Amino acid sequence: MTKPKERVLTASTIALINVAAICSIKNFPLLAEYGLSIIFFLLSTAIFFFIPVSLVSAELASSWPEQGVYSWVKAALGPKMGFLAIWLQWIENVIWYPTALSFIATTFAYLIYPELAQNKLYIISIILFTFWSVTWINSFGMKISGKISSLSALFGTIIPVILIICLALLWFINGQPLQIAFSYNHLIPSFTSWSDLVLLSGVLFSLSGLEMSAVHAKDVQNPRYDYPKGIFLSAIIILTLEALGALAIAIVVPHEEIQLSAGGMEAFSYLFQAFRMTWATPFIAAVMTLGSLGMMSTWIVGPSRGLWATAHHGDLPRLFHKVNKHEMPVNILTAQAIIVTVLSAVFLFMPTVNSSYWILMALASILYMLMYILLFISALILRYKYPRIQRTYQVPGGKPGLWIISLLGLTGSSFGCLIGLLPPSQLNTGNPLHFTATLLCGATLFCGLPFLIYNTGKRSS
Repeated sequence: MTKPKERVLTASTIALINVAAICSIKNFPLLAEYGLSIIFFLLSTAIFFFIPVSLVSAELASSWPEQGVYSWVKAALGPKMGFLAIWLQWIENVIWYPTALSFIATTFAYLIYPELAQNKLYIISIILFTFWSVTWINSFGMKISGKISSLSALFGTIIPVILIICLALLWFINGQPLQIAFSYNHLIPSFTSWSDLVLLSGVLFSLSGLEMSAVHAKDVQNPRYDYPKGIFLSAIIILTLEALGALAIAIVVPHEEIQLSAGGMEAFSYLFQAFRMTWATPFIAAVMTLGSLGMMSTWIVGPSRGLWATAHHGDLPRLFHKVNKHEMPVNILTAQAIIVTVLSAVFLFMPTVNSSYWILMALASILYMLMYILLFISALILRYKYPRIQRTYQVPGGKPGLWIISLLGLTGSSFGCLIGLLPPSQLNTGNPLHFTATLLCGATLFCGLPFLIYNTGKRSS
């Protein structure tokens, strides 16, 4: 008789996994580009994206806890669209990994030689070494990955975020020069140009991923109760820390000096100098590096396991069916490491590190928003298609409530998808037409590939 698989995750673990995966100082410089108006954008993003995602994901995960986004979209729209959804969730992560790894590289530079933060060869070297190392660690199983995520959330993410918020508050109280004005006029953005709003797609992307932990729902001790609880706990923590952390950087670092990949360490550098704590710079750099590695650990294993789950239905070629003794999809993990290696070359060809960082994030954001569009459509269909299935948690307000929440989410996701195609006015991304054409070609390629892979998988089965 086969022994039942041990359920090793709790609601608090799910919350910490989400905090480790989403809430990072890495996101704060991008948000800080908008100054005080980031409060307006975060509130708008919460209404049109973050809250709808958390509510819909909690309902779907408590009703279909098996395989996350794949099982939800498949049940609503059929197997091909289900595979497209889990593919989009996986590939956008693969495209995003170099941006997260560049943050790790620039943070680590403050431990040895801060000027390396703008050295492209250094950044690529750290990206490749770190990603292949974390991939190897994740091959040892979900229990180790969960522990790494929890520890990194506590010591590598929450502690640095709280520290930068507290130091920025002291900076404000002590009358240090502020880089943004606290007035109503600065709270509401000007909306003078669409290109001024492009970074909003990055704000949406920085708050993405709550549904990702649904692939771990079957590993939760009581998935129908503990998983929604973990989702809501993490939502409250993430929104609060993102708002305060972004403002901490905005008031300390001059706007023209904010670096998307190194802004967090820039802020700490300013703060430590002001309070005569320069000795603490390498220590906080080490702690933040730990937090970022934990975040990478979470994202590397989650979507990969979700994609591998489709192998049970014959959606993947046989090459990607293989798992090791720890039940980890080693061939999928290896394939994504190879793709990350190729994508990292963008840092050699774009004008600056900032522009390299942005074009990868923009492409990842567009693909992720497409996945969310499928998610919200599926939530509506499933409420009508399977009205009698047990739903421990439901979006408040019955069917009208679900329609309102889903339409809000569809509006935010569609807007983020379209606005991401434009070059941002805040960054030098080269020729605007080339920028948009590159994103369109990339989005078309990565949306077409899953149908080719799906058909190949069915034939090989």
